[in-house]
Amino acid sequence: MEDFWGLAVQLLHVWMFVVFFLIMLPAMFGLSLGVTGVYIQVLVHILEWATLRIQRGRQQQPSVPVPLPNGIIEHAGGSMEEEMGRLRSGSLAEGKFCLSDVFYFYKKGVESIVDDQVTQRFSSEELNSWNLLTRTNQNFRYISLRLTVIWGLGVFVRYSVLFPLRSVREYVKNWLSELVHLTCYRICARGLSATIVYHNRENKPQKGGICVANHTTPIDVVILSNDGCYAMVGQIHGGLMGVLQRSMVRACPHVWFERSEMKDRHAVASRLRAHVAAKTKLPILIFPEGTCVNNTSVMMFKKGSFEIGGTIYPVTIKYDARFGDAFWNSSKYNMVSYLLRMMTSWAIVVNVWYLPPMTRQDGEDAAQFANRVKSAIAHQGGLLDLAWDGGLKRGKVKDSFKEEQQKQYSSIIAGPKDQ
Repeated sequence: MEDFWGLAVQLLHVWMFVVFFLIMLPAMFGLSLGVTGVYIQVLVHILEWATLRIQRGRQQQPSVPVPLPNGIIEHAGGSMEEEMGRLRSGSLAEGKFCLSDVFYFYKKGVESIVDDQVTQRFSSEELNSWNLLTRTNQNFRYISLRLTVIWGLGVFVRYSVLFPLRSVREYVKNWLSELVHLTCYRICARGLSATIVYHNRENKPQKGGICVANHTTPIDVVILSNDGCYAMVGQIHGGLMGVLQRSMVRACPHVWFERSEMKDRHAVASRLRAHVAAKTKLPILIFPEGTCVNNTSVMMFKKGSFEIGGTIYPVTIKYDARFGDAFWNSSKYNMVSYLLRMMTSWAIVVNVWYLPPMTRQDGEDAAQFANRVKSAIAHQGGLLDLAWDGGLKRGKVKDSFKEEQQKQYSSIIAGPKDQ
């Protein structure tokens, strides 16, 4: 029994070696080892040999069925006048009706029903030779013993080697992608001398959920991804940040979008709903403030993240400003300048709290749900809970806010209205 398990472990090691070094690793660097080309050439030679065996078997065994052509009926061709002339056994006289003309239309109608040229384009093509698959209506595998053995070996290879290899490939790809992501983010954190303390890890975001957090810096992604992998959602940036985004999306289904394009935002919402519906996918990481805030407050959460549905996993991120200012003022510093400031700070010290998961309550709209989650995040980190939109740092104050202030001032001047 021990020998059996030892052999099974060795086979598993060989299998993982083949998957990683011959499939995954070359694919990561866009290289080709030529294995697929050799595999196709071997298949071509085997199928050519099988075809010769089938032809020889037909000569030796006349009872072997011959594959039908793609069309069931052999069409004579020619124009309507020519075919009607053949039915009349003579030339077609103009302006003269002949009863035999009916058979032309009858023949065409039957041909269309039995062998119409549209329907047959949506059925599998009949091959003139056999490709060693039992997906045709011919029993070619019984022609000879050699052909039967080759067919049996083909069944074994397709179901015992190719099928498991192709099935496990996606699993290995996801596992390897998560491992590489964790490794890269942890290397980045070490490079910044980051000291991260995670609290309440039993509340960590789960697959198929949505993780929402307050936003201070692009490093927030590095901080959270040190403890788990996420599919990120955010605005497309230019420069170095854009290069990083384009590289990241190749390995993981992140969602980047232009905030100014409403149509694109609707498409993003649809993609997020589909992502959340698949409970096997990584949790989505969203910063609902939509901009970086200086880690003293939590500003208004955009309600779009809370209209998707599913479970929300709130997370509070609080940096210790004594060791360095982690806030990214994007209107003052570009990404390279900001990273230089971070690399030359004393350290990055941060606390992360995983809050209990939250769901939308009965009678609660998306805006109310967003405010409830925001309040919980602010309370946990000792941050100010503000109702202002963080987008005001780049845009104008909405007219509704001005009108509200005007109403309040006018009520002070004019006094309360008589009831």
